[in-house]
Amino acid sequence: MEKRNSSTLTEFILQGLPHSKVLTIPLVLLFVFLYIFTLLGNILLLLIVKPTSALHTPMYFFLANLSFLDIFLSSVTLPKLLASLLSVKNIPFSGCVSQLYFFHFLASSECFLYTVMAYDRYVAICHPFLYTQHMNWKLYMGLGFGSWLTGSVHSMIHTILTFILPFCGPNEIEYFFCDIIPVLKLACADTTINKSMTLVNIGTIALICFIIILTSYINIILQAVMKIKTVDAKRKIFSTCGSHATVVLLFYIPCVFIYMRPDTGSSNDSTLAIFYTVITPFLNPIIYSLRHKEVKEAFKKLIWINTF
Repeated sequence: MEKRNSSTLTEFILQGLPHSKVLTIPLVLLFVFLYIFTLLGNILLLLIVKPTSALHTPMYFFLANLSFLDIFLSSVTLPKLLASLLSVKNIPFSGCVSQLYFFHFLASSECFLYTVMAYDRYVAICHPFLYTQHMNWKLYMGLGFGSWLTGSVHSMIHTILTFILPFCGPNEIEYFFCDIIPVLKLACADTTINKSMTLVNIGTIALICFIIILTSYINIILQAVMKIKTVDAKRKIFSTCGSHATVVLLFYIPCVFIYMRPDTGSSNDSTLAIFYTVITPFLNPIIYSLRHKEVKEAFKKLIWINTF
């Protein structure tokens, strides 16, 4: 790369996961398994939802959006993680820029979508009459599109702020992908503004979304359980909300922990990043969708039609 913004680096070196050399083969097999089944689970959900008119509802519209995000999010990070485990650690400067943008675009969109989905479930369960009146296709399409648009703008801001800095020194990133905090450590300039933006615009927003989601699920449990008399129905609500809360915790807690402390980030943070880059995209189709009765019935019908 030619000299630009006082940068002389043509590529970065991704150090990968810490302490992974002794477990290279098991980790490669594990991540290949997770990647394949992440793709299969999310693609399967999309194949089920699209032709099934009974699933053309706001909830499954949001779940289909989540599946798209999970497919692309895992594809942005996992192949490079596998490459780093196999000693292919270099990434071009332009590739690092692209990876940082698309990671934050997809992860931010997913962050906002989780919040929208939690609110959607709260209104549907606790205020069903209000839900049927106001949750029309214009509103849920707007909420879905708004999550993608907000994520894109959010990521664009951070990508520009990061790569207008000069990079002239060491090029080894203590992470398994190009993320803001480890990349900023290599900048040959003051990064105070960048770190402040990371704290406010990522850490704080993620924390607020996390609180809104938990509040929605707590209200679902308190308000819905109070109205339900049967034990089985109560158990179903607790099971559903508990499963969803588990995914939310795995996504948000590591995210908040990492981005709320941009000054003290370490290579060990990359281990935490596995949860929201690898684990939650793998779990989402299982917990949110494929265990639902409607999806199981639609899947059986799809298999029957294509077989006979």
